[in-house]
Amino acid sequence: MSDGAKGLTRQQMCDRVAMEFQDGWVVNLGIGIPTLCSNFNFGDKQIIFHAENGVIGYGPLTGAGREDLHLVNAGGQHVTLNPEAAIVHHADSFGIIRSGRIDVTVLGAYEVAENGDFANWKMAGQKGGGIGGAMDLAACAKHVFLAMEQVTRRGQPRLVERCTIPVTARGVVDLVITNYGLFEITPEGMALREIAPGLSIDQVRATTGCNLLIPDEVPPVRMRG
Repeated sequence: MSDGAKGLTRQQMCDRVAMEFQDGWVVNLGIGIPTLCSNFNFGDKQIIFHAENGVIGYGPLTGAGREDLHLVNAGGQHVTLNPEAAIVHHADSFGIIRSGRIDVTVLGAYEVAENGDFANWKMAGQKGGGIGGAMDLAACAKHVFLAMEQVTRRGQPRLVERCTIPVTARGVVDLVITNYGLFEITPEGMALREIAPGLSIDQVRATTGCNLLIPDEVPPVRMRG
């Protein structure tokens, strides 16, 4: 990026979105950045993490040298198990999704539109692509949050007026966290709710490809010390 701004780290992004999880929620984390949400310290909250491959009730990612080679999340990362966790067949795991028992799914994305459409399974010019479980999650989860970088490697906005690549689901996104801030999809469009410390409104606006709604006062992204 020309201004050299970076904003939040990926763990900080996931920590912020994890603050939105409510006690007792069943949470699915997509491959990539969202997996870091399981590292957040939820204190007294009981959060049940669900993975499509059948691990229900897992905890933080493991450190080097402490891996159980047979225990991974849907992205193949080694995880820990919380008390009362369960290992189920992947068909049962998808049964949980399709029955509407997922309170929120946090997914990565290539693009998100101001109306809540998002695209995360095929990049421009790519011949193949695999939508995986994202379509089921987007259709059946009660809430859809996205965790993604503000711009592409070429500096192009990922927050856009309309998606330019094949869409995963339409009008389902509630919240978006990027390294630049926290955004909410509203009936009026995409609104900036919190901004990454050290960044300006002009920097956020310059890297956003849609008409961004900006209130008079935008607080910094909440972070737990």
